[in-house]
Amino acid sequence: MTAERINPPDLSPPVGFSHAVVATGTRLVFLAGQTALDGDGKVTGDTLPEQFERALGNLLTALRAAGATPADLARVTVYATDVAAYRAHAPELGRAWRRLAGRTYPAMAVVEVVRLWDDRAMVELDGVALLG
Repeated sequence: MTAERINPPDLSPPVGFSHAVVATGTRLVFLAGQTALDGDGKVTGDTLPEQFERALGNLLTALRAAGATPADLARVTVYATDVAAYRAHAPELGRAWRRLAGRTYPAMAVVEVVRLWDDRAMVELDGVALLG
């Protein structure tokens, strides 16, 4: 598997994401949306950073179970119920990302949504990874 991160100099410098990822390989892994659910199916964490860290951890657990690593992520979408709060916590969320997933960033988007499946969920992440 190869994943080439492309960040054209004509675009603003990316922080915590890559502008484009050219991926070549033989297997795609589609990761379902993950919120801050614990093993009993209950949302944990009262703050956005707590929920983000748990949701990312859940996404990475599914990723690793599929035989992939965070470096194999080609695309991640973050669905947040409050983008202003997401932006306000961006430094803390970035630290959680780096601690759990490292510094190899996929192409990413953050999308504000009215609500998520579980009323208590503030954030959900899904993604696509490529295995060689």
